[in-house]
Amino acid sequence: MQDQKRITTDWTVFFISGGFLLLFIIVSFINSDMVGNWITISFNKSAEFFGAYWQILLLGNFLIGLWLAISKYGNVRLGNQEKPQYSYYRWVAMILTTLLASGGVFWAAAEPMYHYMNTPPIEGGGEFNNLPAAFGHAFMHWGFVAWAMLGTLSTVVMMYVHYSKGLPLQPRAILYPIFGKRIYEKSFIGSTADIISIIAVAAGTLGPLGFLGLQVGYGLHHLFGIPNSLTLSIFLVVGLVTIAAISAASGIDRGIQLLSRINIGMTIVLAVVVLLIGPAMFILDMFVAGQGHYLQNFFSMSLYRGDSAWLGSWTIFFWGWFIGYGPMMAIFISRISRGRTIRELVIAVSVTAPIVSNIWFSIVGGTGVFLEQENPGSVSTFLSESGMPAAVMAIMDQLPFSTILAVGFIAVAIVFVATTADTISYTVAVTLTGSDRPQSWLRVFWALIFGALSVVLLIIGEGSITAIQNFIVVTAVPVSLLLLPPLWLGPQVAKQMALEQGIVEQKRRKVLVGKETIVNK
Repeated sequence: MQDQKRITTDWTVFFISGGFLLLFIIVSFINSDMVGNWITISFNKSAEFFGAYWQILLLGNFLIGLWLAISKYGNVRLGNQEKPQYSYYRWVAMILTTLLASGGVFWAAAEPMYHYMNTPPIEGGGEFNNLPAAFGHAFMHWGFVAWAMLGTLSTVVMMYVHYSKGLPLQPRAILYPIFGKRIYEKSFIGSTADIISIIAVAAGTLGPLGFLGLQVGYGLHHLFGIPNSLTLSIFLVVGLVTIAAISAASGIDRGIQLLSRINIGMTIVLAVVVLLIGPAMFILDMFVAGQGHYLQNFFSMSLYRGDSAWLGSWTIFFWGWFIGYGPMMAIFISRISRGRTIRELVIAVSVTAPIVSNIWFSIVGGTGVFLEQENPGSVSTFLSESGMPAAVMAIMDQLPFSTILAVGFIAVAIVFVATTADTISYTVAVTLTGSDRPQSWLRVFWALIFGALSVVLLIIGEGSITAIQNFIVVTAVPVSLLLLPPLWLGPQVAKQMALEQGIVEQKRRKVLVGKETIVNK
């Protein structure tokens, strides 16, 4: 690992990535319509030309990771450390909060309902007619292949490069087995990999921050009659970023870990309460039926190429979003997974986290669909007219203790996004320094920058927030090229570590790692 006294900041990456984000905001302020139109065109072209590639990339990443987990290479211990630093619960809690930030509350309520209202075209289309398909598609978009993209094969490569080779923990580490140390020596390709990863994850963070201000503002207005104004949204974002900055300043071992545990604890309590007072048997049926539908049609749903408009709005949008997060989440998961085996890593990220996520979607979304069936329009009308936060409030209004539950859901949403904001601030700081323990001021600085840029986007208008969230799909194009090599480099690195750890026999063979040919006798 790097000597902490020698931590330096990559100012080239800092100024180019930060400057790009600032330029985006300035141009949006001058002409937001022009920026929105440009992003829409770029978004559509990205989905058209790279959609099929992304579907294969995610599926391949999941399947190869699963093969590593069940093979003898699953016993390889990562991070050059014998025992895990965190308990299994704390470890999985931090993993769960990485992806569920924007989907934890509002998408969980909305997506099953959307697919119930309008059946996906692969299922024949139509309205209000296919419950298993509705939940199956929600499970696909927040399920196995999505989670696997956030940190399995790329994490294996990064952890080997950083903790075994002692090289900086940065997105460019993914390319080390191809280029060797040259990728760190004032490398244009290396700097580009870091810059596009920062820009992509920043776009994916600014969107949820801004949207949360709008969504929570709606909830507070609905519950307590507080005027849903721009001032309220800005106040909420400022409060959110303050929490994230404090958490980021205290580091993973204290702030981020604590916030993650609180987050998951609150979510479990809410889930249990809704399950007890809600339609428990219907929720269970939807989880089993939806999961069964997804598994039965796993390949056809994952590789569906029929309706390009629907794919661009759903599957390809989500895949681009998760790809954009990929390199930075691999950094975060690398930091918290030292001492874990490849098998533990893959099962936690690609299996355990998706199942927990699907249970949560079943509870929240299943309750909404049940209420809609009992009283048509009681949820769907609010979702169609006022969006996702309205759907959550409509569901809560029809349950006992509605106000308490609604406040609980708003609190969970705030903590989810705050946890992601501090995690992303940490990973950007890691990328700029190459150290897994970057300076506190740099972590706080990026948390504040995310907050300030989100406030500016709110002032410009809600369309600007949608634009920058869609922009992550555009940035996913170069990021997806960065995430392709781990499909074959991950297994190569796993084999090399298995040899080093004596897990496989030391047969005479050549193993290529970092442009160095190592002969094992």
